[in-house]
Amino acid sequence: MNQTYAVTAVALVVVSTVLIGALGLRVSRTTSDFYVASRTVGPGLNAAAISGEYLSAASFLGIAGLLFLQGPDMLWYPVGYTAGFLVLLTLVAAPLRRSGAYTLPDFAEARLESPAVRRLAALFVVGIGWLYLLPQLQGAGLTLEILTGAPGWLGGVVVALVVTGVVAAGGMRSITFVQAFQYWLKLTALLVPALFLLAAWFGDDTPRAGFDATAVLRQHTVVRIGDTVRVDLDEPLTVGVTGSVDGARHGGEQLTLDKGTHRIVAGTELSFAPGTEVPRRVSTGPEPVRSSPFAEDGGQGHRLYATYGLIMATFLGTMGLPHVAVRFYTSPDGRAARRTTLVVLALVAAFYLLPPVYGALSRVYAPELALTGAADAAVLVLPERVIGGVTGDLLGALLAGGAFAAFLSTASGLTTSVAGVLSQDVLPSAGVRSFRLAAVIAMAVPCAVSVTASHVPAADAVALPFAVAASSFCPLLVLGIWWRRLTPPGAAAGLLAGGGSALVAVLVSRSGIAPGGWGDVLLAWPAVWSVPLGFLTMVLVSLATPRHVPAGAAAVLARLHLPEDMVGLPRPGPVPGPGAGGGAARQPDPAGRP
Repeated sequence: MNQTYAVTAVALVVVSTVLIGALGLRVSRTTSDFYVASRTVGPGLNAAAISGEYLSAASFLGIAGLLFLQGPDMLWYPVGYTAGFLVLLTLVAAPLRRSGAYTLPDFAEARLESPAVRRLAALFVVGIGWLYLLPQLQGAGLTLEILTGAPGWLGGVVVALVVTGVVAAGGMRSITFVQAFQYWLKLTALLVPALFLLAAWFGDDTPRAGFDATAVLRQHTVVRIGDTVRVDLDEPLTVGVTGSVDGARHGGEQLTLDKGTHRIVAGTELSFAPGTEVPRRVSTGPEPVRSSPFAEDGGQGHRLYATYGLIMATFLGTMGLPHVAVRFYTSPDGRAARRTTLVVLALVAAFYLLPPVYGALSRVYAPELALTGAADAAVLVLPERVIGGVTGDLLGALLAGGAFAAFLSTASGLTTSVAGVLSQDVLPSAGVRSFRLAAVIAMAVPCAVSVTASHVPAADAVALPFAVAASSFCPLLVLGIWWRRLTPPGAAAGLLAGGGSALVAVLVSRSGIAPGGWGDVLLAWPAVWSVPLGFLTMVLVSLATPRHVPAGAAAVLARLHLPEDMVGLPRPGPVPGPGAGGGAARQPDPAGRP
């Protein structure tokens, strides 16, 4: 890939982000502008902004990478990500807007009249936001490393600096314009190269492209192993080796590997002859721990369970993602929130038609990426491999710009949602100045972790906050909106039991200390058991504490479910906060009390 073209494309995206963010800065004056754009964002603009922040590194790079590595089972990712908005539309979109809240902790306190539940919800918002920010920053680092050879941490730092500046300068008003622009940029960046790639593939005498197609190297290829891996051979393979294989050092000579499993140390270079079938990568690290429950060595029972875990996490986790939920607070009313969700469904579905194209073509044109640990890079290298020349370089630059737009837009939404919670619930005072300080803190922590943490495939990493959100905020929102008998003790217990267990499970799984077999799968995909645990705990503890049902529960539920223009109900429109640098902007009581 031509580095000049690619770096220019990335620079243009960064500059455009800053300039469009500056447009929002010119109209951002009040605290309400910074938190929820004064609740004046129409369905079309809001839907594009939601789609822009939702289609993250996992969508732009990660889904194609997982489809390339693990086949059609991974199609549940785009299906689940899209269907999550259908669940959100059906159950929570309009009531969430009518709550008149700024953040999910605002909703929790308004519904349950409990500062303790609010603080607990704030912890989960921050945790989910930081889990989600990490793959965005790591994806940016991977992209810049591929484009320029820069250190892997540099891309994440660039994204962190740009996003922090835009969010701190203009808040929600600024990033609304930025994210809407970046959705259309990302769609164009995937669509145009895909058309060229498909045209070139149809005119090329190559094996068919498919998720089940054998990954065969078309030319002499030298592969440098990025992480220590174990590969599984169905028959003996002769390969040139410079490095360590099965504990023995080799200096470039030809080595015949017997049928079975072999351990290849990070930094080893393997030289493959044309026509060689790419060895199947079964695990990473020094011990035979599976990299994914979907891996072929997992067994059919493991794969089926992992599929259900993925479905539950993505279908139910979308409504609990703080950066998605906060955007519904920017709608003028509940009806606009529903219309926004319908448009989002169309925009997201159109986008997700494209990553499978890249995943299938990668098995033909970039099969060695399965060994290098850089499968997320498949989208970026395909134009050079398939088309080449100036056209390939220009298309690759377009993809690089789109990838950076994905990192910037999602990171902007996450930073805004986390900063809103930190400024209201953690810092000693609220207001615009506090929000700007919170934006710096919200980005600084995941940025520091991204520099030191090992890289995890983007789509795989994003599934973790989905599981936690599905196990914590999904039960809170569904029961809080539809069940009058929910109590503060029940909500707190459910958040801890469901969300807490899911968080611990995914952290243990990613740390590499999980047991093998079913223990590993249960921890890697906890939504199958943690979501029911969250719901069941909330219901049982609430039934056991009936005296703690909030006195204003009936009035709150009426406000959530009845149209805003009903006589006798307060309209939860824009809540004017104090001017820049002022104190906290608090919502009126949901029951209408002053």
